Amino acid sequence: MPRQARIDAPGALHHIICRGIDRRKIFRDDHDRDNFLSRLSTILIDTSTRCYAWALIPNHLHLLLQSGTTPVATVMRRLLTGYAVSFNHRHNRSGHLFQNRYKSILCEEEPYLLELVRYIHLNPLRAGVVESLDALAEYPYSGHRTLLSGSIQGWQETGEILERFGGQPTTAVQKYLSFIADGCSQGKRPDLTGGGLVRSAGGWQQVKAMRQSGAMSKSDERILGGSVFVSAILNRADEAVSRKNEYQRLRIGFDAVVQRAAAALSLPTLDVIAEGKHPQRVKARSLVCYWAVRELGMTATEVGGRLNLTQSAVS
Repeated sequence: MPRQARIDAPGALHHIICRGIDRRKIFRDDHDRDNFLSRLSTILIDTSTRCYAWALIPNHLHLLLQSGTTPVATVMRRLLTGYAVSFNHRHNRSGHLFQNRYKSILCEEEPYLLELVRYIHLNPLRAGVVESLDALAEYPYSGHRTLLSGSIQGWQETGEILERFGGQPTTAVQKYLSFIADGCSQGKRPDLTGGGLVRSAGGWQQVKAMRQSGAMSKSDERILGGSVFVSAILNRADEAVSRKNEYQRLRIGFDAVVQRAAAALSLPTLDVIAEGKHPQRVKARSLVCYWAVRELGMTATEVGGRLNLTQSAVS
């Protein structure tokens, strides 16, 4: 059975799980972990991708990301490819580091955002990497410690999470810690990482009850959310595919996107593709990138390449 295409859109929330091949370690020591975090922070800032939660375990990792204008697939390709090359070079090994492709679940923000933050940040405790909540608070390779310290990083979104627990920072941190502690008894959460309808409904008991009552629910392995949310995401994905196919049929391509951006901002076409940090030119290039990725299905790298080629042609 062919694997399904990833679903993404600017602002989409993704729970990403990536495991080592044959359950082998992808982090052998702190040097590996620091290397990964350095790459992660750079890429997230470069792509305006937001990170709400993260945890590094010796043989796998969890990320909770909200995509910006750069597709999450591009973010993860840069991150995992660069890290794997570096890891193999340092440890004098060859071959694949990660098991198949990473798992990406597009999540409905409410009511899952805080549940996913808790699930991910408790992962080192569940995996036995740390032995207690006190030890978890000191574990440097999880976003939990950053939230407790109240520190601000350019790549981890702490403020938005803590604001959900109260206005005063000290009170918010304490409520967050209580929320985390309440999750210790939950163990593994198949409703957050399992499959399709079971995951979205909250477990087999809920699915059974729905079937007995005759209720129908839309589900998809790639999506965590209620039936209305799942339907909306799938409809949007279908519309995007239809749009791209229609653009290909009409031979509408990158040049048309550039002209559209120029018209929208009342700029000459050459100003849209010109280099420089003038606010209008930066805005125009961002608009071109957004539309080319969203409407034409191009990657941010492909858009950058086309802009460079166009700039070279007119210079």
